[in-house]
Amino acid sequence: MCFHTSQTKKVVELENRFKVKISDESLIDYFNTPKYHLNGFAHPNMLVIPQERSDVLVPAVWGIVPSNKSKEEIKPYFKEAVKYGGGLNARSEKVFQHFIYRSSIMEKRCIIPVSGFFEPHDHKGIKYPFHFKDKGDKPLALAGLYTVIERFITFTILTKEASPLFAKIHNKKNRQPVILDEANTHNWLSTDLNETDIKDILKFTYPEDTLEVYSVSKDLFSPKVDSDVASIIDKVKYEGLEI
Repeated sequence: MCFHTSQTKKVVELENRFKVKISDESLIDYFNTPKYHLNGFAHPNMLVIPQERSDVLVPAVWGIVPSNKSKEEIKPYFKEAVKYGGGLNARSEKVFQHFIYRSSIMEKRCIIPVSGFFEPHDHKGIKYPFHFKDKGDKPLALAGLYTVIERFITFTILTKEASPLFAKIHNKKNRQPVILDEANTHNWLSTDLNETDIKDILKFTYPEDTLEVYSVSKDLFSPKVDSDVASIIDKVKYEGLEI
């Protein structure tokens, strides 16, 4: 599953990479501040590209909430939904059946730009966090779904069965986020897709050889440590841990 991400790119870099503009320029300073560790369970604000306005970056809350809720019900919903993963991830295999996802899959798909994300590796019962990023240090495009609640957007990151690289790292859950290349990023936001088209994109296997993967500090998982610091994406070697 993908519960931890990083987004250290400037807004202008995201705009240039995805050929979009931020919806409100007053937000630039806030989103220009590097977020080295975005913990999904804190339900942070992140930038997404929504299908309904595929030419803009808009702020959205990580953790999808049913669209029939009011804005006052969002926080209480998160407290209740924590037992189900807080709405942070959606299994791509269930998007046409699940009561929340099926209302978004045809018309409310989104792209979540990140500079990287983290997955846990289990070794002898101990969790070690690993950081995934593009080898060329370009932003990655994660596929997601969203809902609109009054003036708020809430979103989830889609996951799929792990490819060989992800199965090696995320060796307990064997899942990975759906990462899209440039062509599929464009197609994912198209208004012309049918169910078969969507399923084909969700089956896309992102080229593993373009990703850099390495272990980082276990502070990432500590609630007692402020892990939103630059050093959290630094490489950390662990004795006996060979991946």
